[in-house]
Amino acid sequence: MSKLTLAQANKIVEVALAKAREMKIKPLAVAVLDEAGHVKSLQREDNASMLRNDVAVGKALAAVGMGVASRTLLDRAKGNPQFFGALSSIKFIPQTGAVVIKDKDGTIIGAAGASGGTGEEDEAVCMAGITATGLAFG
Repeated sequence: MSKLTLAQANKIVEVALAKAREMKIKPLAVAVLDEAGHVKSLQREDNASMLRNDVAVGKALAAVGMGVASRTLLDRAKGNPQFFGALSSIKFIPQTGAVVIKDKDGTIIGAAGASGGTGEEDEAVCMAGITATGLAFG
């Protein structure tokens, strides 16, 4: 099993932020976590609101913790609000805007999450960053 490197994590953030500027999204934060949920790389753009880092990390933590995109978790949370509500104490945010990062074998090696645009915009910039590294997302 491969591991997510710091260089890969930094490239994901760099490309995601560039994609956000291209898409003219409001200032945002992008977080990349490893397979254990530890922050590998995190940046918040100038003028992004104060909670953007926490939300980006929370989305990515939810994705890597459950092994699916946070969009899927949002759908699941609607049917099981008590379970997902209990997870809020660990900064677990089941909201569209994060995807898992997979190596060439399909093993989850981390997650990327963003906060600042719509959930779809946040998700799109994360996907762009992951694709630029040659890794896959899910």
